[in-house]
Amino acid sequence: MTYPDVAAAPIVPDSGGNVLLIVALLLPVAGALAMYPLRNNVPLAKGVAMATALAEFVLVVVAWASYSTDAANAGTRFQLEFSAPWIPAFGTHIAFGIDGIALVMIALTAFLVPGLMLFAWAEKLPEGRTASGYFALLLATEAMLVGVFAATDVFLFYVFFEAMLIPMYFLIGRFGGPNRQYAAVKFFLYSLLGGLIMLASLIGLYATSAEQLGQGTFTWDELQQMAASVPTSTQIWLFLGFFIAFAIKAPLVPFHTWLPDAGAEAPIVGAVLLVGVLDKVGTFGFLRYCLPLFPAASQALAPLVLTLAVVGIIYAALLAVGQTDMSRFVAYTSVAHFGFIALGVFAFSSQAFAGATLYMVNHGLSTGMLFVMIGVLITRGGSRKIADYGGVAKLAPVLAGCLLLAGMSSLALPGTNSFVSEFLVLIGSFPNAPVFTIIATVGIIFAALYVLWFYQRTMQGPVRGDAVIGALERGGAGGPGAMIDPGVAAKRSGIGFPDLTGREIAVLTPLIVAIVVLGFFPGPVLDVINPSVTATMQEVGLADPVSVGGTSR
Repeated sequence: MTYPDVAAAPIVPDSGGNVLLIVALLLPVAGALAMYPLRNNVPLAKGVAMATALAEFVLVVVAWASYSTDAANAGTRFQLEFSAPWIPAFGTHIAFGIDGIALVMIALTAFLVPGLMLFAWAEKLPEGRTASGYFALLLATEAMLVGVFAATDVFLFYVFFEAMLIPMYFLIGRFGGPNRQYAAVKFFLYSLLGGLIMLASLIGLYATSAEQLGQGTFTWDELQQMAASVPTSTQIWLFLGFFIAFAIKAPLVPFHTWLPDAGAEAPIVGAVLLVGVLDKVGTFGFLRYCLPLFPAASQALAPLVLTLAVVGIIYAALLAVGQTDMSRFVAYTSVAHFGFIALGVFAFSSQAFAGATLYMVNHGLSTGMLFVMIGVLITRGGSRKIADYGGVAKLAPVLAGCLLLAGMSSLALPGTNSFVSEFLVLIGSFPNAPVFTIIATVGIIFAALYVLWFYQRTMQGPVRGDAVIGALERGGAGGPGAMIDPGVAAKRSGIGFPDLTGREIAVLTPLIVAIVVLGFFPGPVLDVINPSVTATMQEVGLADPVSVGGTSR
């Protein structure tokens, strides 16, 4: 990719551009603000929130349709750009634009939020909490995520990076489980610490740009163009500040310890957004900022990152097997999956980059469905403990089938969405990092072990477990303390432990369709991703490894 001379003309216009991304950012903000005057009218508040989420999804569909892969292939890094001066003295802009990587992450967010609202429609909230506040925080989180993915001014990105902590903090701290205050504070402090470290690097990056360009700037394009001329030693220090912030967010081992608590104590819809999308800001940051802005440092420190990635895959998989809490179980499986994404990012090949980006999308879908299924179980049994469930397939076969599909997607079974992304990561990583790739494949075996173990414990065997038996007794399948015969329980399951309701099926259907369709037809998503990952390879200054007959393998 060739770039014009930095000194020839400013890359970011003074003002103007496409307002679609601005509208996509402000719409959920407006919806969140509209919840306050509607706080005493719960049905109307829910209706306005759902209408806002659906309108946001339509806007993102328009953005997807407006995105040109031909323009991306021709070297246009960002599309649908908008820019206006913000703090001219510091060279900052209100600047937005999307490449293929940002587009698919924004699309994932907009796809998930309406379903999450529908899932939370009849959710019993903690005492003193209102549905309008709950839905307002969901919309505010969505807005912050759009901002963080679409920002093309690095300082603006930092602002959204920190601001997105606020609605998620309140989602966990006000609407979460019994230990929600501890989990919320731990989440906030870890993320805030990472953000402050990144701020130090951001200031250093600004000073470096002033030295290199004659004037300080936070514009991504200008910073990327000067990257190759920055000394490697300087790049390493700047890289580490960004990397630590992103590694905490991702989260990579050993920066991961906040996630099991936050993921377990967050309400289900908050957990889906937290683990399925918000944590991807870390891996997105690797691709958008660490590699293009610090190419020499990225290559120099890649062995360290790859080591952390494979350690995380194995370590988190082993811990997942030993979990007794369903939500913590899913959180630890996610730490393992983030190891695969980091492996793909720092293996430096187009296939691995594409696989890592697609993995971010697919993990959001599979983990989102897993969390929703856990929420369904908790709604019926009132417990997060794995041991409190057993034989559920006899009582709710459709529920059990959906949980099996979510589990198969999580372990990357061929035919599900995650298989394509995991395969691309492994085949793309092997030429440059064969030892790390071989170790990572062991994680696939562990994934099969922990997913099947979890499914067998909760769904198979005789009807058992305090949550299941208690639900059946409360529903009239037996008197208090009565022994429940599995056959009788199955016949009476609609009373005490019902199968999926129509609303739950409506929530799960889009996820199921996405998992199956992307398992067989990932091409439309990869077509959007590929030009951006190719551009990232060129920005890092590397060619694809092991070319055979002119085609990268």
